[in-house]
Amino acid sequence: MKTISRFLFGATLSLAAAIAMASTPALKQEVVRYDNVQIEVNSQGEGPVIVMLPSLGRSGRDYDQVANYLQADGFRVVRPEPRGIGQSKGPMDNLSVHDFARDVAAVVDHENKGPIVVVGHAWGNFAARMLAADRPDLVRGVVMAAASAGKVPPGSTEKPINAEMRQAIDGAGDMSLSEEQRLIYLRKAFFAPGNDPTVWLGGWHDETHNAESHARNTTPVDDYFAAGTAPILDLQGESDTVAPRRFSGVLKSMLGDRVQIVVLKNAGHAMAPEQPKAMADAISVFAKAQYAK
Repeated sequence: MKTISRFLFGATLSLAAAIAMASTPALKQEVVRYDNVQIEVNSQGEGPVIVMLPSLGRSGRDYDQVANYLQADGFRVVRPEPRGIGQSKGPMDNLSVHDFARDVAAVVDHENKGPIVVVGHAWGNFAARMLAADRPDLVRGVVMAAASAGKVPPGSTEKPINAEMRQAIDGAGDMSLSEEQRLIYLRKAFFAPGNDPTVWLGGWHDETHNAESHARNTTPVDDYFAAGTAPILDLQGESDTVAPRRFSGVLKSMLGDRVQIVVLKNAGHAMAPEQPKAMADAISVFAKAQYAK
């Protein structure tokens, strides 16, 4: 009986694994080239296009679950990898946010399906807004997910991201530190209380992190702040300590009705691994509205 039970248990696991593999949407991978740059692109699904840009020093594969939900909702999801990740290559020194936006523009041009909705998560929001500012012909809407606006309320003497939080952001991906210390930083900067930070212990890309940090530090905020004239969804995490609640109204106060705000419960700065379904649902509602215009 024990042998039969073990056989049935093993068969059940094999069937479950087969079903899971069959239900996982297939990714198409290609490389888009221009000048001396090449960008790896992972795409899935058919329909209106949503381009997703990842967080500082991280890969677009962080959004696998979100992308699967969006595909199931009828979208084509396109995820370009930043330079230094996967097959994405190009100059890495003295880059600006304009350069990263140009990489995304090459991918959208390659899609050749008209203006798209672009999602920029955390650092990715800078490139998303810059794309809308530099190439308004390519963008019909911008989702800023867990995004620092880059400015603070009038009269405030704070910085958008203070030195203590910057240390936690950078330290989370510093592989020279102990895992224990990195988990402290991950909890502090990225994950809401009770959510599992271990899922982001890996997946950090130091060269990309440094290039993107340089671009953020040297590109004037006003170059990308307004995202051109595109409609904006400011998708906020209720427990985001990097883009905290006290700054949650900055973007809308400065740009007005062009900005709508949605707050995700039990989400911090990481957002995607914490609340993938809620994140996808909010993006989907916004994208459908933009494509309906």
